[in-house]
Formats: sequence, structure tokens, C-alpha cells
Amino acid sequence: MAPLGRGRSVRGTEKGKNRVSKDKGTGRRTLVAGNWKMNLNHLEAIALVQKIAFDLKPAELETVEVVVIPPFTDLRSVQTLVDGDKLALGYGGQDLSPHGSGAHTGDISGPLLAKLGCSYVVVGHSERRADHHEDDAQVAAKAKAAYAAGITPILCVGEVEEIRAAGTHVEHVLGQLAGSLAGITAEQAATIVIAYEPVWAIGTGRTASAQDAQDMCAAVRGQLARLYGDEVAAGIRVLYGGSVKAANAGELFTMPDVDGGLVGGASLVAEEFVGIVRSGPPA
Repeated sequence: MAPLGRGRSVRGTEKGKNRVSKDKGTGRRTLVAGNWKMNLNHLEAIALVQKIAFDLKPAELETVEVVVIPPFTDLRSVQTLVDGDKLALGYGGQDLSPHGSGAHTGDISGPLLAKLGCSYVVVGHSERRADHHEDDAQVAAKAKAAYAAGITPILCVGEVEEIRAAGTHVEHVLGQLAGSLAGITAEQAATIVIAYEPVWAIGTGRTASAQDAQDMCAAVRGQLARLYGDEVAAGIRVLYGGSVKAANAGELFTMPDVDGGLVGGASLVAEEFVGIVRSGPPA
């Protein structure tokens, strides 16, 4: 399976995959990805995906790429629904093992996710880094494993409140980004998605201002340019991932270097998630 970056479409949206944002003109299609975390059983997952797909118009799904990221136990049900009803939605995994197979009890490999039709997988989420003590080297290994399986990584970087308060948040995030991309080639990086997570805003109801998000996403793009060149960096989508809601998504998504959102709690409510999607470029 080829990676679903800028050059490959979500099911049913081939002509819309590289659609240029009407208000930005960047060529980077807005991406809204809902990270469900450890929520919803497979029956609840089906109901939520049906509501999202029913509420969004075909033109909206052409303009904005919409992806759901359920728990592993929901993926087969989501796959069956998306494929059976030919829904124009993508889906992916919340994590993967750096190993392709073997004696790794409880882990999920890239080939297993690929067999379920996953187009994306999250790597380096702040909760994985904190709860499971994943460092940049482990995140880089997982990103490589995703590419080996033909899946596009959504690579997360971000800072905790203490680092932001100390004024070293930019250096921290850019160092994290460089370490997490170690060994990733320019050809691979061209299809990657980067998600900036101000960790202090996740689940707290606090949100970085739109200008704060823009400043960090622009710094991330600058680091990508230093690593891979301006042309590659200009095509990589950089998402904002800190308490995105329908009420603030519109302002965030108008920022020139913010190409969408990695949405947490709001992605569990169909009406709220649809509202976020509709905050993207007009259809």
C-alpha cells in the first residue's frame, strides 16, 4: 500500500486529493484527524463514523481530508464500514511497533495495520512519550516501520508547560523533531504529517493562540527546510493538536503554516468534529 501523503487519495476522493486550499493557495490539503485515544467500543465506533460521513457533504470531503484514528479494537469495524459504504474517510492506528513481526506481546505491527487498510499511524504522541517513556530514537524507529509498511506517519512533537514557561519551547520542539526524523529520507519526509502538540493544552481546555500555533508551526517548517530543503518542507502538512474545537478551529486553520488539526476529545462528538472540518477551506 502506498503512503497516503499528498499524492494518494482517501477512498472516493481521488480528484480532490491535491486540491489547493481556496484561501491559502499552498497546495497543502487541509487535514483533520480525530484521535479517539482509549475511547469507544467497536459498536460506538460504527455509529460515530456513520454520523460523520452522513453529516459531511461530498464537496466538503473533497476540500478537507478527514481521518479517524480509533483504538486498535475498532479498526476492523471501521474498515468494513468505510469499504462497504465507500465512504470518503481515511482511518489509521494510534501507534505501531518498530518491529514488523515476532515475539512482542501486545504490540501491533505496521503490516498488521496495513492489512486493515490503514493509511496513517500516529507516532510519538505526547501521551506515548510520557506514559511509555518513548524517546526520539524510538519514535524515529516507529516512523521508519510505518514507511516500511506503506503507511504515512503522523509524527507528534510538543512541549510541556515548564519548558514553555522557561522560554525554550522552540529549541525543544525543533530538537525533538530532528531526533524523531533521524534516518527518514527526503523522499519519505515529503509525505509525512507533523502534528505540533502544546502538551500543556491537551485535555485542559486551554489552547495556544492562533498566532502561537502559527509561530511554532512556521518554526517546524523552517526546521524541515533545514533537514530536507525548501521544496520538501513547503509540501509537508503541519497540524495543530492542542484542544482543537469548532469554536477555535476556524482561526487556527487560517494561519499560513497550520494545515489542519489533530483533534482529541472533540473528535468523539460527531457534531463538534464536523464543525471543525467545516472550519477548513470552503467547499
